[in-house]
Amino acid sequence: MSVATTFAFWWAGGAPANGGLTILLPLLLIPVLYLLMIRPQQKRQKQWQSMLASIKTGDRITTAGGIRGTIISIKDDSIILRVAPDNLKMEVVKSAIASVTTQETSS
Repeated sequence: MSVATTFAFWWAGGAPANGGLTILLPLLLIPVLYLLMIRPQQKRQKQWQSMLASIKTGDRITTAGGIRGTIISIKDDSIILRVAPDNLKMEVVKSAIASVTTQETSS
């Protein structure tokens, strides 16, 4: 029996065929959906935003398009990159940054 048929039968005053489990199933799946899909995505989004907030001049980054470069300067919503081997300078929006590798100083 489909969910719509069971719900229509229940709404009309009849007893559900399988004890009402079919009607409660969507309500039971909402917390599972949240824990398996929504919460991990929110966590990744917060990590990405904190990564963007912590970038600084000299960091090596990779853009979503696969371009790797070193940050020369940071503006409000964009950055200027120096891309090897010809020291080409390009302006990229911050939202295009996929990952950051901070340069470590040699001691």
